[in-house]
Amino acid sequence: MISIETAASSAYIVAALLFILALAGLSKHETSKAGNTFGVTGMAVALVATIALAIDRDIEPLGLALLIGATAVGAAIGLWRARVVKMTGMPELIALLHSFVGLAAVLVGWNGYLHVEWHPNGVEADLLHGAGLLGIHSAEVAIGVFIGAVTFTGSIVANLKLSARMKSTPLMLPGKNILNVGALVLFFALTVWFVADPALWLLVAITALALLLGWHLVASIGGGDMPVVVSMLNSYSGWAAAASGFLLGNDLLIVTGALVGSSGAYLSYIMCKAMNRSFISVIAGGFGIEAAPASDKDYGEHREITAESVAELLGSADSVIITPGYGMAVAQAQHGVAELTRKLRERGVNVRFGIHPVAGRLPGHMNVLLAEAKVPYDIVLEMDEINDDFDNTSVVLVIGANDTVNPAAAEDPGSPIAGMPVLTVWEADNVIVFKRSMASGYAGVQNPLFYRQNSAMLFGDAKDRVENILQAL
Repeated sequence: MISIETAASSAYIVAALLFILALAGLSKHETSKAGNTFGVTGMAVALVATIALAIDRDIEPLGLALLIGATAVGAAIGLWRARVVKMTGMPELIALLHSFVGLAAVLVGWNGYLHVEWHPNGVEADLLHGAGLLGIHSAEVAIGVFIGAVTFTGSIVANLKLSARMKSTPLMLPGKNILNVGALVLFFALTVWFVADPALWLLVAITALALLLGWHLVASIGGGDMPVVVSMLNSYSGWAAAASGFLLGNDLLIVTGALVGSSGAYLSYIMCKAMNRSFISVIAGGFGIEAAPASDKDYGEHREITAESVAELLGSADSVIITPGYGMAVAQAQHGVAELTRKLRERGVNVRFGIHPVAGRLPGHMNVLLAEAKVPYDIVLEMDEINDDFDNTSVVLVIGANDTVNPAAAEDPGSPIAGMPVLTVWEADNVIVFKRSMASGYAGVQNPLFYRQNSAMLFGDAKDRVENILQAL
């Protein structure tokens, strides 16, 4: 008969494979739903195996009740939040979820310390000491607590910035880079000391240092780099989970943490490449520089247009490209945009979407919105796939996008976003910009696109303006 230990190990392998399939599925629109299903199934298998293993190891009734109760409460809260959260609230919700992973890693690290190093003459400490592994355990505790604490406070700050409860502009403390590097050097020194002498005050110091570093790291990054920050914190949470896996001796947690950590790191690399920035430059600063008032630099006069005039342009166009941004998500205009797309395609207009890698405040945010509105996958193209087509396009609709369509990135070496690859919408015959006002975007950088001769501003709520265009058509 197969033992519970063997069955649990087999279940962990199955769960790990399902997590790998989940990542593979989430890499494409067409398979993303299946990818989510694989991920949920893998986590369910892992939870059942863990509870079964705990029962087999004669866990106390109170402990088992707490374990099952915590799982039930967590599942209930997760289902509730998933049901009520708006798509515009997904970035800050994901940042908050990352903070939970970080906090869990801190608690696991402290638990490991209190069960081993805090009892130097205990059974577990003696076993590790006899095997020459006590120092390794102490290092695991320190590293796990440090990564978890950085992830925890960093994710909290990201949540506050993304939800507009904290200014998106970067915190500019004197010598902030020296502070960050100094914190890392101090952590290394404290860890070496902790391995040699695992005193309680040293772990308290490491925890406090990490909490402050996590807060300062993200507070120092401007709003324009928030998509990178979200993926970076995703990576941190993965490594924090992997560190917890080493402490708990849980192979699945190690594998899962490594998958999340490496995929998050690679996503951060993709985001940085999309903005022509190095990962270090994001950590060191971020865009987030306040734009000067429009009157300080004379770009000329902007031109306004009505929904009826836009409808006329679209009706006579042979090709249209729509470039959405976070403003479309805020206005919840995706369904109206999908209906507009359908009507134009019925008239023989070639309609496509251009998606910048950092459109919105979360990687893939715009793709999810458009998929939710049933926009065909084959007309939703990435920036590199569509940028060469703008000069042969009749009309471009910029719906709630700002920094990702800013010509200053290509033409103004002094711009904070200089060198960032952007959607070259200004090369089209006509550019219609949907905005509520002439304010600068989330990165706080002015956009000269609004004043170009072939550009016109359609002010108001994007959802209402799209409905007006549909009526006029």
